[in-house]
Amino acid sequence: MQNIFYNDMQFSVKPRGERWDITYSLPNGSSAIAGAGLFAGLPESEAGARALALIKTIFPVGIKTVGPDVTHPNTIGDLKIIGPDVTHPNFIYWNKDSVSCPREL
Repeated sequence: MQNIFYNDMQFSVKPRGERWDITYSLPNGSSAIAGAGLFAGLPESEAGARALALIKTIFPVGIKTVGPDVTHPNTIGDLKIIGPDVTHPNFIYWNKDSVSCPREL
């Protein structure tokens, strides 16, 4: 079993037969499954690395900005106002693994 701490959350990568399960420890002490039956036949070190990559994809660190809705224009009377077409991703990523404030000593 391997514990992973990411974005102030604790995950565990546990073997189940030849596959691996990823569980997430909730603040109230219970746990939830983030992935089950993954990475068949991989050793613990490689399963842990792949689990971390999957966790970073499922729980990204950053903020999501909501851009204009180009499929539903705003109407004012008989005038249709269409926002700009935003073709780039609208998620701002941090370059660190946590959104919490640093702890002071």
